[in-house]
Amino acid sequence: MRIYLRPLEPVLTLNQLRTFLAVAETGSVRAAAERLVVTQAAVSASLAAMQRSLGVQLVGPAGRGLRLTSAGEAYAAYVHRVLGLLDEARLAAVAAADPERGELRIAAVTTAAEQIVPGLLSGFRRLNPGTGVLLEAGNRARVSTLLERHQVDLALAGRPEPGSDVRVHAVRAHELVVVGSPDLVAESGAAGLLRWLSRQAWLLREPGSGTRATTEALLAGLEITPPMLTVGSNGAIRESAVVGLGVTLVSRDAITQELAAGRLAELPVPGTPLHRDWYLVANPGRLPLPAARLVAHMLRESDFHPARPTAAEVAALADTA
Repeated sequence: MRIYLRPLEPVLTLNQLRTFLAVAETGSVRAAAERLVVTQAAVSASLAAMQRSLGVQLVGPAGRGLRLTSAGEAYAAYVHRVLGLLDEARLAAVAAADPERGELRIAAVTTAAEQIVPGLLSGFRRLNPGTGVLLEAGNRARVSTLLERHQVDLALAGRPEPGSDVRVHAVRAHELVVVGSPDLVAESGAAGLLRWLSRQAWLLREPGSGTRATTEALLAGLEITPPMLTVGSNGAIRESAVVGLGVTLVSRDAITQELAAGRLAELPVPGTPLHRDWYLVANPGRLPLPAARLVAHMLRESDFHPARPTAAEVAALADTA
């Protein structure tokens, strides 16, 4: 006979978990209280009760505010997922009770959110008028975080990072090209292209953007170190390039109209266009009903195609054959 002696499990409330995340994200009791519309005393009491219950210190002083300890950082990652899963469960229950309702939660990197997702959602909403839609746009890091925390059901971005625990549902090809204003591009033939490119300002997205990382890799491959200008948004980069502020590497999807109207011109940079794919991904497991319907709609009505199975999925299929 085996006997296991275990301490009593801590009893924590959803209120306490949300309070802890508010403190973690704002860095102070006062800011957390303002966000939650409660008193500072209530936040402090909730945080203290959590730490007593868990038996570990979750936050520590940092100047006039608070910062997460290593234990707090580990705990926060799980709390985000727990609360995300609970919200996902609520939406799944609503959709199961009434298939015409529910909510589709999707995140997309900025270019895809601006150029691709609206058309997909337009067709989806015509077929599913009772389904609510939440679209979050951000850079690659933000989109990845939303999916990991189960705050969205689907994410549309570039190739998942190696080792990412996600399932790819659909893929669509796209290209990245280097462009500038026609007047600026006309100057590039007067000297060697690479020498000319090394003197031009390159317009970049913010750190965390997949396009920025790809641009930096392209410049490293070309062995040039031009001046760089961080602009921050696709729209601002596009207009900055149009007026001749510099050149940029950008998705062809984002500049179709500008190329057709002659407001931008493509540069024949070695190694470009870069052929990439858009990936529609989700966390492993069963998709909520609205998300599953969007995937089916995309594969039926758009230029997305089913993802090829991963090596792990092929092996799993072989094991069950």
